[in-house]
Amino acid sequence: MHEIIRQLEEKREKARLGGGQKRIASQHTKGKLTARERIDLLLDDGSFEEWDMFKEHRCTDFGMASEKVPGDGVVIGYGTINGRLVFVFSQDFTVLGGSLSETHAEKICKVMDQAMKVGAPVIGLNDSGGARIQEGVASLGGYADVFQRNVMASGVVPQISLIMGPCAGGAVYSPAMTDFIFMVKDSSYMFVTGPEVVKTVTHEDVTAEELGGAVTHTTKSGVADLAFENDVEALMVIRRMMGFIPASNREKPPVVPCQDPAERLDMSLDTLVPDNPNQPYDMKELITKMVDDGDFFELQPDYAKNIVIGFGRMEGAPVGIVANQPLVLAGCLDIKSSIKAARFVRFCDAFNIPVVTLVDVPGFMPGTAQEYSGIIKHGAKLLYAYAECTVPKVTIITRKAYGGAYDVMSSKHLRGDVNFAWPTAEIAVMGPKGAVEIIFREEKNNPEKIAEREAEYKAKFANPFVAGARGFIDDVIMPHETRKRVCRSLAMLKDKELENPWRKHGNIPL
Repeated sequence: MHEIIRQLEEKREKARLGGGQKRIASQHTKGKLTARERIDLLLDDGSFEEWDMFKEHRCTDFGMASEKVPGDGVVIGYGTINGRLVFVFSQDFTVLGGSLSETHAEKICKVMDQAMKVGAPVIGLNDSGGARIQEGVASLGGYADVFQRNVMASGVVPQISLIMGPCAGGAVYSPAMTDFIFMVKDSSYMFVTGPEVVKTVTHEDVTAEELGGAVTHTTKSGVADLAFENDVEALMVIRRMMGFIPASNREKPPVVPCQDPAERLDMSLDTLVPDNPNQPYDMKELITKMVDDGDFFELQPDYAKNIVIGFGRMEGAPVGIVANQPLVLAGCLDIKSSIKAARFVRFCDAFNIPVVTLVDVPGFMPGTAQEYSGIIKHGAKLLYAYAECTVPKVTIITRKAYGGAYDVMSSKHLRGDVNFAWPTAEIAVMGPKGAVEIIFREEKNNPEKIAEREAEYKAKFANPFVAGARGFIDDVIMPHETRKRVCRSLAMLKDKELENPWRKHGNIPL
């Protein structure tokens, strides 16, 4: 018995050391934590239960028989974040560069399968050189096994990827299918083909950071949601974000005690929208003044800034917020903003998180660049997401709601539950100037007449009352009472039940 215990401790110690002290020191020199240090920071103290600590690869080719490390380059198990169950896998770059073998993949699949059975989120900490070349097709098959589980878990349990080192080639497609991707600046990158291959094929000279670094993916491609300065900050923010999302699609999101009164008024909002309809204002000011304690967790803040997405709480209960941002491109919807918001709305719908939509949209972005890139199909993604969404939907039109963009932004016609407008709201097919030039084109050479017609059009449509008369707006509210009215609406909707017709799945315009 004593001998077995001694052997057990030896094996545990070897597994904990991963690739050895020298490689651990190298990891620290790069400003990166080890796989186990990351798990210790992410989970509540002492809550981690590790599985498959002794699992080893089965490859004997290319001298691999003598290159066996217990755990095989990935640490898996479960624990808690703020007392709530989560499953985690953390790739260990100190073991063969964190490369994925057949057994490495089996370990990841094991936690994902278990997470789906019990209904708990999966958090993947990625730090890997890619498929283990010595294993050939076995490692590629391992990736496909993980991909299959990503798809099966989608919309069932939340999946979060944290890229904390290299993630290249086929490896990128697993994070791509998860709900959120976070990256660490200067130490993580994602790309399908690396800089050397790019140079050979396209003759472009580009660094790994420029090609697929955290800044690139949070500002240019929109692949990642947030970029952090270091491992510690990234792990702390994930802990914070987990407080907004439920454990699975069978649960409602976690409610926390709230000291911020639901009936709180904010008189400063009455002057938020400028008198000049062409003057911008910051929609984030409305968001922070509306949510509990001004606590807004924004996602993708540096990508498609003309739309704002993120989580907040109303009376302690999480909500997803989608808001046009007049400060950027006048709040127009373009391809990038449509895709950004559509994916977020679909996440909220999958996980029972109510959606609050703040509207100030002059329309879809015009121009050949947008049309040639398929704005019709991409804009339809947001329309599809809102139309399919069955969670509580509350919409506030603060100023412009023109054309098809009015319809798309969670209008009454797309089963919006409660639709409010501020007195400053303008709901029309298009802006007064453009409308008058079309309706009264024969008078366009008469500036006085056109000005008169424009005033007439404004009086008719530059207010919320025509829409209100048809019941498309439930009420015209004062800006200062926005929080109160939204809180009351969400309280009324908390037991809402709505089901879409049965189908295998819809065919979203991808």
